[in-house]
Amino acid sequence: MGDKPNFHSSCGKSNENLCCISVNKIFDSARDKDCLEDIKVFLCDCAQEIIDRATAVRCKDIDVVATDISIDPVPFNKGYFQVHIRYFFCITVEACVCSKSYEVKGLSVFDKKIILYGSEKNVSVFTSDPNNNGFCKKPPKFKCDSEPTLPSVVVEVASPICLDLKLVERCRNFGNCCIGADSIPEGICERFEGNFVDGVGVNELFASIGVFSVIRMERPVQLIVP
Repeated sequence: MGDKPNFHSSCGKSNENLCCISVNKIFDSARDKDCLEDIKVFLCDCAQEIIDRATAVRCKDIDVVATDISIDPVPFNKGYFQVHIRYFFCITVEACVCSKSYEVKGLSVFDKKIILYGSEKNVSVFTSDPNNNGFCKKPPKFKCDSEPTLPSVVVEVASPICLDLKLVERCRNFGNCCIGADSIPEGICERFEGNFVDGVGVNELFASIGVFSVIRMERPVQLIVP
């Protein structure tokens, strides 16, 4: 009574010293070095006023504040997925206005696409809820993923490097921009003071950024280990 059961495999060997664990297996990965040249820097209204009067600017710091990752299966290539990554960079700029130095913050956005292999897993996943056990649930709760399970993507980004920062008159057709100020997520806007403006003011900022990243595609698997 109470002894640990002794399970045996078909070959007759004991498995009592083996255990099954659930881990994430890396199916594919990529290391990338990206040079993002002349990416537009979005500014809030108060920062735009300073940049309009600035005679010189320099970058003091740059950070990746968030990413937005989406996955889509590649047609006619089973097991492959197109990964769309949107980087949000917070750039701290020092602006020189009438021999005085002012510090402002701006936001740059860049979209990256990559195709990785993630295998196939056409199963329905059901998970029990320990806090809502039994058949008589009020209300009933079921954790279910009935669609073909997508892999997960992990993006590791080193501290970005600001390669260049340019102060350009707005009348010039210059630089790259993948979204408008109205498309910036609310959660990102809350990190900055004021409201982002677009198409106003005299000057614009454009940054060239070096990004080193490791992108990997994972799925949960079960392994038997000693």
